Amino acid sequence: MSEKKTLVLGASTNPERYAFKAINRLVQHHHPVVAVGLKEGSVAGVDIEKPEIIHSDINTISLYVGPAHQPVYYDYILKTKPERVIFNPGTENPEFQQMLTQKGIGYEQACTLVLLSIGDY
Repeated sequence: MSEKKTLVLGASTNPERYAFKAINRLVQHHHPVVAVGLKEGSVAGVDIEKPEIIHSDINTISLYVGPAHQPVYYDYILKTKPERVIFNPGTENPEFQQMLTQKGIGYEQACTLVLLSIGDY
């Protein structure tokens, strides 16, 4: 299994949130993680940063921000130029998916936690 550096957008220190669970699971599967969220904190030893630094080495962005709140992140995600964006359940956004396609960025509507659990990440 190859490591896929993953940026979790919508990171949270709340153990009930799926983004929190995804960060933990990604770390357990030895994928390097960048956690990006609005509130400071740390999850599984990964500090949560604000969406200010553009990372140029991201394979996957795992999205945990609902469609209504995604537009403010469009430029950030497009400038990051990931190989793919995973739209986790509840984050599906046809408008943004079309923008990704136009920029040559792949996407899938899937669940990061499920992909990791079945070895299909």
